[in-house]
Amino acid sequence: MVETNFDWDDLRLFLAVAHHGGLAAASDASGKSAPTLGRRMLALERRLGLELFERLPRGYKLTVDGRALLNRVLDIQKTVDPLLVAVQDTAVRRVKISAGTWTTFWLCQHATALIASDPVLLQFIAADHVLDIPHREAVIGIRNQRPEHVSLAGQRIGKISFAVYAKNKGIDTWAHVLGSTPSSQWMSENRGHDDCIEVSHPRNALDLVQTGAARSVLPTFIGNATQGLIRVSEEIKDLEHTQWLVTHHDDRHLPEVRRVIDRLYAVLCS
Repeated sequence: MVETNFDWDDLRLFLAVAHHGGLAAASDASGKSAPTLGRRMLALERRLGLELFERLPRGYKLTVDGRALLNRVLDIQKTVDPLLVAVQDTAVRRVKISAGTWTTFWLCQHATALIASDPVLLQFIAADHVLDIPHREAVIGIRNQRPEHVSLAGQRIGKISFAVYAKNKGIDTWAHVLGSTPSSQWMSENRGHDDCIEVSHPRNALDLVQTGAARSVLPTFIGNATQGLIRVSEEIKDLEHTQWLVTHHDDRHLPEVRRVIDRLYAVLCS
């Protein structure tokens, strides 16, 4: 049976379900969701042409064929596990983090807290559009709304507020970031294009504010933390939103992803 063209991951998941006797417990152990495990076990049975489990109301019980496969896989595992451990010990795992410009800017400033001493390769993707996590354009996304896709898990981070910042209250010129973000649209609707310096990137708006050439709308977590700037308006309620940390159900229990998620949460809530 085992000599058929296999993905070892199928056998690893089979071991988890066989050992725990059900999908829910195996989900915690394997890092795969229960529906994913159910689909993978059904596909394995169809590939082998065998019924490996009895689906009972309270779990999965191995059939005679299932126990035979289990014994053979355990024999293979004795050889494969040492090889996998050796590879994992030297591997550097890439975790792609997608966020807007300002959140990415903040994360880069706190990158050492995200890396710690783990062999994790971080890839920051600064994008004001939403990357497709179900198709793995990113592993973790920082979003402005709760995820609705069935395959995505979301963790609420907190409230993001915006206000106007400048070096002093006497600066009347505005730095206007061209684009389709809510803050750019707010600028267009409330300030027009008179007495503005237009820039194509949000970071350049901060540059102009820091030089004293203009005032601009900034997230309060950026404006309050930037030395030499003062807030010259109340918080802009129209721009206030909740931030969510989003990842795929199948990825969120992977050890390297879990560690980065926990550290992201700590950095973004600090």
